[in-house]
Amino acid sequence: MPQQPAYYQQANREAAMALLLAMAYFVWWYCSAYGLAPAMEQTNLPELYWGLPLWFLMSCVIGPIIFTVLCALMVKYCYQDLPLDPKEHHE
Repeated sequence: MPQQPAYYQQANREAAMALLLAMAYFVWWYCSAYGLAPAMEQTNLPELYWGLPLWFLMSCVIGPIIFTVLCALMVKYCYQDLPLDPKEHHE
């Protein structure tokens, strides 16, 4: 099987990292939204932090902030600037 050019390998690595980060965000959201939610049998209101229940704060406020920072760090340190001009690929 022929070896892929380096820019294809880098693009595949970047796509895999992006998918991993997206799946990690989904796991974070699911665990914090459903894992921290109060039981259905609980009749009193849940404890509030800044006026929000903990499950909402973690899944919809803190989580997006954390994963936005992780995405920015991934782009800054893991992604490389690849030429998009087809003529540069053949040289």
